[in-house]
Amino acid sequence: MSTPLYQLKAEFFKTLGHPARIRVLELLSEREHAVAEMLPEVGIEPAHLSQQLAVLRRANLVVTRKAGSTVYYSLTSPHIAELLRVARTILSGVLAGQAELLADLRAGQGEARPPAS
Repeated sequence: MSTPLYQLKAEFFKTLGHPARIRVLELLSEREHAVAEMLPEVGIEPAHLSQQLAVLRRANLVVTRKAGSTVYYSLTSPHIAELLRVARTILSGVLAGQAELLADLRAGQGEARPPAS
């Protein structure tokens, strides 16, 4: 019996569910990067970056290319970069809505006021 698509999607989003992995994918959306180039951008220890890259490799989201002793990573599909752009658009809308709600709350709109005595 095959795995339902919704379950596969859930596993896919679990793979994306780590800030370091998202940052790596954002960097790779721009161009391929060597591990040493990613370290200061991702801001984690080399061993942890290696673990996160391994997760992304196992999920077939990134591929490697070796040149001498340097390993370069790139995205397996431009759709990954597109997904990250869509996520940014969605979050921008959500945050804009929250900012409007906060502004309304600060202005006293929508608050129940106690009856005058």
